[in-house]
Amino acid sequence: MTRIIAGAAGSLALAVPDAGTRPTSDRVRESLFGALESSDLVVGAAVLDLYAGSGALGLEAISRGAARADLVERSPRAASVAERNAVAVTKAVRGGVARVHRAAVDAYLRAASTTYDLVFVDPPYDLDDEALAVTLTLLVPRLTDDALVVVERATRSGAPTLPLGLESLRTKKYGDTTMWWIARAASDD
Repeated sequence: MTRIIAGAAGSLALAVPDAGTRPTSDRVRESLFGALESSDLVVGAAVLDLYAGSGALGLEAISRGAARADLVERSPRAASVAERNAVAVTKAVRGGVARVHRAAVDAYLRAASTTYDLVFVDPPYDLDDEALAVTLTLLVPRLTDDALVVVERATRSGAPTLPLGLESLRTKKYGDTTMWWIARAASDD
């Protein structure tokens, strides 16, 4: 069972699509959000959850005090599940805003005009490095100056290729899953 780990909606059960997604485990989300909160990166943040699936990452951020979360999911079945989860979490939180966008990630990024403080990129494990690099390139203009991007991939996939404008901060392995913390690169101004 997938659930919200902590915050205003803590312990709320989340629905999970019956196929085609790979939810981030509770253990990994708990560790990730502990680190994000200790770095003061969640409260008040504008969050983007790409390849959202059930929406667990973006909705965990809402539960812990993020101002808003945009959940982007192309699969109609998964987007429907994310919408149900978003309604349940925002009802419990009474303050955060969660919107589900039924769109391909790259199309959403090309059309978006808002910026984000915290971005979760959790693509299907079979998404190749070249496709992920395109997504990260499209993401750069959507980031605030102090934004953090967390990319989750299979450990065997290796580090993502970063476009100009992004730099890797740290890596954390959880068995067959690895998370890369990525930020805007310091400019030479």
